[in-house]
Amino acid sequence: MTGEMQKTFKTQGYVVVPGVLTDDQIATGREIVAGLLTGPPPAGPLFLWPRFGPGGHPLLEFYREIGLAELAGRLLRPGLAVQPPDFAQVALTTPPFEHVPGSPHVDGITPGEEDGRPGTFSMLAGVWLTDQRETGRGNLWVWPGTHLRLGDYLAEHGPEALTRVEEMRPGPYPNVELGEPVQATGPAGSVLFAHYLLGHNIGGHFGPAGDERRETIYFRLRASGHRERWREVVTDPLVELR
Repeated sequence: MTGEMQKTFKTQGYVVVPGVLTDDQIATGREIVAGLLTGPPPAGPLFLWPRFGPGGHPLLEFYREIGLAELAGRLLRPGLAVQPPDFAQVALTTPPFEHVPGSPHVDGITPGEEDGRPGTFSMLAGVWLTDQRETGRGNLWVWPGTHLRLGDYLAEHGPEALTRVEEMRPGPYPNVELGEPVQATGPAGSVLFAHYLLGHNIGGHFGPAGDERRETIYFRLRASGHRERWREVVTDPLVELR
């Protein structure tokens, strides 16, 4: 995690760190994912949401083995640490899937937490188990800089505006200037970090049937004390960052 990567994360809202996983770790991750499937996935997207109970989970062990908390911690200001996640999202995209996202969304607001607040977190970490160097292969689409513009919107309308989904454009995402989207790219073994407020969405896989499916493991990461300061975080998007 270089200083330039830290700067990119603050200004653009996302960064791709290549070479995080070894070949053996990639193979381990893919074995875990395969073990979660009950059969061949259909064409298009498939999402699995394994939760980590008191007995642990192979994906939690994988998270620790690849040192994701330490790497993510390099994006946080001194004094903050990354709390262990309590679930993961396994995202698969099997071709052909001809889809171009029309708008971004914010995670954790439909539904939110049981107490009514939005399910905010500090950053999304996506572990790429398959190659993402080409576009149009199930890449994540991101709207650079929207984390800052959404922060300004919430500073004006109040942090609870995240829960007023009826005010959102289709996505859901508030009516802020989006700019042009970018497809995140990089080799297998990379990790993508995205700010919680960054607009993002799933993209299509335009490869032919039989082409390699995209496999990503996402973890929603919270800095220590995030739940108590969530209102400050969504109205000042850089407050937790180094």
